[in-house]
Amino acid sequence: MHTAPAKFLILRFSSIGDIVLTTPVIRCLKQQVPEAEVHFCTKRAYRSLLESNPYIDKVHLLDDELNDLIRQLRAEKFDYIIDLHNNLRTFLIKLRLGVRSYSFDKLNWEKWLYVRFKMKTMPDQHIVDRYLETTKTFDVVNDSRGLDYFIPYKDIVETEWLPKTHRRSFIAYAIGGQHNTKKLPVPRIVELCRKINYPVVLLGGKEDIAAGEEVRHALGDKLIYNACGKYNLNQSASLLQQSVLVFSHDTGLMHIAAALKKKVYSIWGNTTPQLGMYPYKTEHVLLENKPLGCRPCSKIGYERCPLGHFKCMNELPFDFELTELKRGAGPSTRRTGPER
Repeated sequence: MHTAPAKFLILRFSSIGDIVLTTPVIRCLKQQVPEAEVHFCTKRAYRSLLESNPYIDKVHLLDDELNDLIRQLRAEKFDYIIDLHNNLRTFLIKLRLGVRSYSFDKLNWEKWLYVRFKMKTMPDQHIVDRYLETTKTFDVVNDSRGLDYFIPYKDIVETEWLPKTHRRSFIAYAIGGQHNTKKLPVPRIVELCRKINYPVVLLGGKEDIAAGEEVRHALGDKLIYNACGKYNLNQSASLLQQSVLVFSHDTGLMHIAAALKKKVYSIWGNTTPQLGMYPYKTEHVLLENKPLGCRPCSKIGYERCPLGHFKCMNELPFDFELTELKRGAGPSTRRTGPER
């Protein structure tokens, strides 16, 4: 058992979902290593994901100059580095700091074989559990509490901010995605929302506003509230927390919903859950076109379908039943602090 006080630096520069998926490592290190001091380093754009996390002692931010960051980190005199990104930048940080480090295995070779030849090379293991393998030396174990996401009080969305049609109860649908092949086309989003047939709050960034408006125009204000681009990330998380349940593409808000212990209907296009990034430690339903032989065509995504047909999304079956609505489920209690 590791007993001496230790100062840890965790490295993960991007992106939203990947950073949220590191939170069990943060919590388990802080709670299981006696007197552990835990620092986290990420890009400035993702600061809001971490600044309210009570298990982090200090956040370090990457701007444009890596050398400036390295000087800042060197002054902290860390005992250990936990590298959960494992790229060129983190290699340079580890090299320059010269302390013992433990690095996440990205399984690039296994991913390539899986994507290129559809070989069953990926382990039946969530990426969170692979992240946690970097802490085995310190006798850290998975506490099975899932992901964390802490919403600061200032970002809690008040019910009165929503249209009257959506104040009593709503379903959240995260319509964004880093790549188009991870997102349903707008006509299929309309079809899905019509099947849901319940007040829906559409969530996404400014780049999703136009798609959200198309859906709203097709189905009307009573059914659709287009919140895309209207709220910051923490406020969007607040709306996820207040929802009955969540629909989401394979994107960062899906993992935030999992952290908030919402039931997630996760929608998969060119990627697959077998890559290890499905909703973690929360009830979920996977919606995917399983018989399609060309999936996955990428471990990330494309601007458009490489084969031109986009069958993974265009022919995705919506074969689910929303039993939660029949039970009269409502918004759950907001979570703004650590579990006790």
